[in-house]
Amino acid sequence: MAETAVTPAPLIWLIDDDPSMLWVLERALGQAGFAVESFANGDEALGALERRTPTVMVTDVRMPGTDGISVAERVRQDRPELPVIVMTAHSDLDTTVAAFEGGAFDYLAKPFDLDEAVELIRRAANANVQALDSGAGPTSGDEPAMLGGGVVGQAPAMQELFRAIGRLARAPVTVLITGESGTGKELVARALHRHSPRAQKPFVAINTAAIPRELLESELFGHEKGAFTGADSARQGRFEQADGGTLFLDEIGDMPVELQTRLLRVLSEGMIHRLGGSTGHQVDVRIIAATHQDLEARVAKGEFREDLFHRLNVVRLPVPALRERHEDIPLLARHFMAQAAQELGVPRKQLSDEVERRLSGLDWPGNVRELENLCRWLTVMAAGNEIHTEDLPRELREVAPADTTDWEAQLRRWAQARLDEGDSGLVGTATERLERVLIDIALSRTAGHRQEAAYLLGWGRNTLTRKIQELGIEAD
Repeated sequence: MAETAVTPAPLIWLIDDDPSMLWVLERALGQAGFAVESFANGDEALGALERRTPTVMVTDVRMPGTDGISVAERVRQDRPELPVIVMTAHSDLDTTVAAFEGGAFDYLAKPFDLDEAVELIRRAANANVQALDSGAGPTSGDEPAMLGGGVVGQAPAMQELFRAIGRLARAPVTVLITGESGTGKELVARALHRHSPRAQKPFVAINTAAIPRELLESELFGHEKGAFTGADSARQGRFEQADGGTLFLDEIGDMPVELQTRLLRVLSEGMIHRLGGSTGHQVDVRIIAATHQDLEARVAKGEFREDLFHRLNVVRLPVPALRERHEDIPLLARHFMAQAAQELGVPRKQLSDEVERRLSGLDWPGNVRELENLCRWLTVMAAGNEIHTEDLPRELREVAPADTTDWEAQLRRWAQARLDEGDSGLVGTATERLERVLIDIALSRTAGHRQEAAYLLGWGRNTLTRKIQELGIEAD
């Protein structure tokens, strides 16, 4: 009687200089049916890689000797079929993008949910097996990888934004960035450009809401000499200036309808005609657009062309408002204080705990830009090296922190405003937003541990996982 072949367990290599992290992952992966081998640094793992190959490699970023990004780059060169997952406690956009650019399959931001980590490693292992069967190397579960920028944040919504940006940088698709004014939409656009194959070509930005209607067409498409009164010489428009690079159309929702028609034609044909000219100019431009407006609502009202909306809305990146990620405010404030000190050439000032708590309780209608401006003001105006409440501008000292107790009154005002605008489906919209906020707060309080977060919410863990997937709070 023939013996049944036993399939060996997938071998996972863990690389981290933190023994406690290795122990936790070894235990979880062992219980999930994986074989595990651990290394204290990248050099040990790269040496072992010359003799044998695991199914998946999981590496920390910051370690003595060769760092995790360099490990991923070496693996991409020597073992392109081997998926690498990068772990990092430094959850900023540049780190995320560097991981993807280094060839990472995906990344894990510490602290992470163990079940989520095991599932990601299982996906990577399956991708490796399937790739070997087909003769191709593994790819990440989504689009091709890569990109970055000076944006920081640890809130779950920001982590999802970082991951999406990392996967989009080298994908030559049109991107629509949405979010309130001051949330950092242009920073995201610049990050997409800087880490794209077009990085050595121009990044040209134009705010379509800031230029008078009668000048906007010339700004975009250029003009020939004599095209209108005052056109004493020919001039390139922003499309020609951005040729080979990226054109960022900020506040695209405010573009006049007649110009939307011409923009659509350019996007379709890749050809521009200057004002007063008959000769076309071929241009190769990647379009990134941004708006604080609800473009679907503007389409419904006939204020924005539906065909242009679909042309721009290939991939949408929502940037959260600062009030939706209060846990990031101290981190951002420290970042901006350091940045302001460097720009102004003065010693860095520290925010006291009382100030950080007060700033975290404000609503920030101007979003990240308002916080950044405050940090510059404090760097110049505050007398001491440590900033206390009395050093804040009068309007921030006197304003009451966001009222978190009378939420029913706020809900009433919100519902009334929606009804005044003719909206319907209030229960579904309100329930989704309520659940999203509560899940975000619970996960932040428990450092991402779903079992504990589910307990705080009064749910079972399976219910929390299902809600996270339904609301799209985290990528699958």
